[in-house]
Amino acid sequence: MSYTIDIRHLKIAYGRRLAVNDLSLTISEGESVALIGPNGAGKSSLLAAISGQIEPQSGSIVVGDVTPQAHPVKIKKAVGFSEQPPILYEFLTVLEHLTLVGEIRGQHDDEQCIDLLNTLGIFDLRNRMARELSFGMRQRLGLALSLIGDTKILLLDETLNGLDPKAFRYARDTLGNQVRQGKTLLLSTHILTGVERLCQRLIVMNEGNIVADISEEDLSKIVEQGPYAIEDWYLEQV
Repeated sequence: MSYTIDIRHLKIAYGRRLAVNDLSLTISEGESVALIGPNGAGKSSLLAAISGQIEPQSGSIVVGDVTPQAHPVKIKKAVGFSEQPPILYEFLTVLEHLTLVGEIRGQHDDEQCIDLLNTLGIFDLRNRMARELSFGMRQRLGLALSLIGDTKILLLDETLNGLDPKAFRYARDTLGNQVRQGKTLLLSTHILTGVERLCQRLIVMNEGNIVADISEEDLSKIVEQGPYAIEDWYLEQV
């Protein structure tokens, strides 16, 4: 199975409010993409639709050669989705969460669980229940859950937001390693500083549409203009 994401004329609405409007997009296997835009731009709805969490009103989403609606089990095994906020079971421990998700995906591996906990700096929290975790800790657990098993595509909805500098470094380095291993990354974020260090491509959404889509080369040229250049460029788009 290939892991290209191909979206054509996607429309998602909540009542009369149009969240995603006739959106078409292709993300190649192994590509790392940052998805930015104002609150309410449609980013979360797009990620949820790709993961199969919500069904669009019209249009198509194909991941490799399957659709989320027709093959939900295949999609859930291949796609790691970290929502905002992460959906956690308040009376399960951190380690129990990883074990549960690994078993659901049919890919439980004790060694992988321990490695992820260490890599993300939450090994010491492994026996702590979710209800006892701070916001940043919950964010890191959500990231770990998206990585558990043999996921090929990572959909992260503002997962890096709210992390302290040390936790942010842990998370960024972990994702960088995943990208180098060939995983596909689609990351919704409001953090523009350093985005070029993690992502090869930058997409801006506004009012349900893609208003800008730039390559790694063009992104590098913007960053070279100065420390606030990417922020200035983004504000010009929206």
